Amino acid sequence: MELSQLPLVLLLISNIHSGQTEERLKAKVTIKPDQRVFRGDTVTLRCDIYGGGVTIWQYSWYKDSSDNAFSELQEHTFSHVTESDAGKYSCYGAERGGSRRSQHSDPVTLTVSDFPKPTVTVEPQSSVFLGDTVILRCEVDQTWVRWEFLWIKDSKTQLTEVATKTIDSVKFSDGGEYKCRARREGYYTHHSEPVTVTIYERPKAKVTIKPDQHVFRGETVTLRCDIYGEGVTSWQYSWYKDGSVGVFSELQEHTFRSAAVSDAGNYFCYGVKIGGSRSSQHSDAVTLTVSDLRAVLSVSTQKWLTEGDPVTLICEVNRSFTGWTFSWYFVMMSSDYSSHHYKLLSDSSRGDGGNYTVSSAALNHTGAYVCRAERRKPMYYTTISNTQPLWVTGVSPPVSLIISPNRTQHFTSVSLSLSCEDQNNSDRWRVRRYTESWGLEDCSSSLWGSQTGSTCTISSTIASDTGVYWCQSESGENNHPVNITVHFFVILESPVHPVTEGDSLTLRCLYKHSTPPNLRADFYKDGSLIQNQTTEMIISNVSKSHEGFYYCKHPERGESLKSWISVRGVSNERCYTLSHSESQISVLHTLGSVLAVCPYLLATVMLIFKCCRMRVTSVEEEETSI
Repeated sequence: MELSQLPLVLLLISNIHSGQTEERLKAKVTIKPDQRVFRGDTVTLRCDIYGGGVTIWQYSWYKDSSDNAFSELQEHTFSHVTESDAGKYSCYGAERGGSRRSQHSDPVTLTVSDFPKPTVTVEPQSSVFLGDTVILRCEVDQTWVRWEFLWIKDSKTQLTEVATKTIDSVKFSDGGEYKCRARREGYYTHHSEPVTVTIYERPKAKVTIKPDQHVFRGETVTLRCDIYGEGVTSWQYSWYKDGSVGVFSELQEHTFRSAAVSDAGNYFCYGVKIGGSRSSQHSDAVTLTVSDLRAVLSVSTQKWLTEGDPVTLICEVNRSFTGWTFSWYFVMMSSDYSSHHYKLLSDSSRGDGGNYTVSSAALNHTGAYVCRAERRKPMYYTTISNTQPLWVTGVSPPVSLIISPNRTQHFTSVSLSLSCEDQNNSDRWRVRRYTESWGLEDCSSSLWGSQTGSTCTISSTIASDTGVYWCQSESGENNHPVNITVHFFVILESPVHPVTEGDSLTLRCLYKHSTPPNLRADFYKDGSLIQNQTTEMIISNVSKSHEGFYYCKHPERGESLKSWISVRGVSNERCYTLSHSESQISVLHTLGSVLAVCPYLLATVMLIFKCCRMRVTSVEEEETSI
């Protein structure tokens, strides 16, 4: 009995291992070319079942959990897919001629979309300046697709593999309407909406300065940066000075409340769009000049005049800009000579123009003059000008300063004799001088010379002996100033006293280190060459036209200082007119000019110049303050 049941048990065990316990195979769905496709694409669904020893399957396809199979092929193709074909697809297989079946596949979703419409974006913005860089991007929602892009401008198409189109340094021809579309395997998206790129001329900044580019110290000055042009209304400004890379202001207007000389310079600016990258061109540099409020007074010809000569005083403001009114003053000493004030000349012109003319100089014109200028818009007064002396020579003075050697220019390290000679051969005169180095000195009480009677001797001249020398009496009378210069190498030998019309004039160019000292040199009058390469220049018949500044020049040895040659009329019995050498130091001219022939004027004028070094105590106009 027990042996008869053994075959049945073995059969059951065999059935369990051969089929009833074998796990069923699972189908798998694939979609080509992609699960996400566009309307009109060709799409193939494929059902694969791998393993299990079955080679021939019968397939069943289902959509969206429907119980009805819509295809029994391993591959099902939609040749022209539509939105209705979208859905979730699954499959399974049954063995042909057998009983075995696979499991159902997991559902796979097929998405069918209409072709997208790209969007064009522009960076940094659609309106740009000439020379800027513009970046156009063609943006498509379906970024999972490998697209090719077509850019269309003015009916011309450009194909690119990337969505970005970069235009470096744009030109006017780059402006216009841009649109794009994308394509994939012969299918095209819709065209994007067009975007217009506008190219503007890059505006140039412009600097203006108010009230003027030329201002005086202490004035209020405003610098303004303006940028005119299309496309930008809000700017951030940057100011630069004298080529510096550092920005000193970011305001459209920068104001100096009290301009200083250090504020002068070349200014320029430019702008950058607020919140953007566009920038203007740099402005042209504009120069701001800050000057001291000072008038400058000069003489039209020379300070050494003879009665009857015309003379013009010229008053100018720094750099001579217009809009000034001028006033003229005579320098008046206080009774104790400790200070001075200014008296407005009765015939002083207050209109525009900086000239004050004396048509016929008289002795009472000897003295010191100043001027001042005023400007009304805005109201400003300059400081009083430098002091300008005038020296007018009249009839024969009571004394003459005799110089030996008889010239106004002298070498260093030589002996120089100065004698005061009057008509009575009196020794009541003493030689005095004024130099920049030592100031006012008497020959008899100093180390620079020795006084014997009315004669002063300098044993060995030095450059600092350059100055104004004159004769002073025991009673304080001052007469006959002469400007003497001491030079190292080349000097001009010319007469101390004026030459009479019709007489001859001889000029020589002397060099210290040659024997004889005469140089073969060029001679100049008032800056113009009149005779070249000669040892002496002779004018046989002197006339008034020969008056002027003379000097000589040697190509290797150098040139002399200038000497003024004065010419006296034949019928005029004036004893002399001053002749002087042009000094290298202006203060010597100043003092020499004010030493008047007339005794009653000389002391006053000389003290004026001493006091002019002190601060002005008052400025009077017709004896009242101005």
